[in-house]
Amino acid sequence: MWPPLYKECGGCCGDMNVINVHGREIAQATNTAQFAVVPLGSLEYHGPHSPLGTDIILAEGFAQMVDTGLKPLIYPVVSYTPCPGKTQDYAGTVSVRPSVFIDYLSDIVDGICQLGIRNIVLLNAHDANMGPARTVAESMTGTYKNMSFLLINWWQMAAIEFSEQMGIFQGTAGRGHGGPYEMSAVKAFRPELVSVQNQDLELTSCPPLASLPYVLVEGTPQGWNGYTGKIKQTSLEAGELIVGEAARNMNQLIMNWLEMRTTKA
Repeated sequence: MWPPLYKECGGCCGDMNVINVHGREIAQATNTAQFAVVPLGSLEYHGPHSPLGTDIILAEGFAQMVDTGLKPLIYPVVSYTPCPGKTQDYAGTVSVRPSVFIDYLSDIVDGICQLGIRNIVLLNAHDANMGPARTVAESMTGTYKNMSFLLINWWQMAAIEFSEQMGIFQGTAGRGHGGPYEMSAVKAFRPELVSVQNQDLELTSCPPLASLPYVLVEGTPQGWNGYTGKIKQTSLEAGELIVGEAARNMNQLIMNWLEMRTTKA
């Protein structure tokens, strides 16, 4: 069951979900749609308290929260993707080689382009998808010069300060793989699938090395056991606030992008 905020954001009507489009309706659907949405997930260990399909649930969930007034054409989630070395050895993780994923996603995008669609949102829920997804976007714009890709990582649609301003978590922003920020968001979509138990360990990740942007890649990070964070602060209430904020900002971003594309045209 979707939370009440799903309806506030409009959801996705059946004829804007490509899997429901009949063969005779393809031209009408693609002519009506302003853009396509390709959700990107993963099948990956997120801790004992979390479902393996965490990123699939989030990618699908946010795709269904794209405002129908923006005229999206929603595609099925890409579920099997590259996973980092720090989760590959945990039971349940299925990792696809980055080179295979790049070829696979390129073929998906090319199939969409062949329908005449030139605006595509890659709606991502998995950190390791960011590099390959950008590689695909950069490559495809070399083939289709009038293409525009908008790469959206759902977790960036709510500012880090948002948790502090709303008083959602105590002593932490909640960010991190399998942490309270991510798992609270999952609870907003599928509350029955997140279960933190007394024996589940809370972990403290390494503090930031600088206030400037940087990338740190480690096989075994500090404060890590396939997940990280003060997971006992995970809650449905926090998740509904996070998802509501992220969905509003996501839709505003898409609206701004479409307006820019219309002005450019």
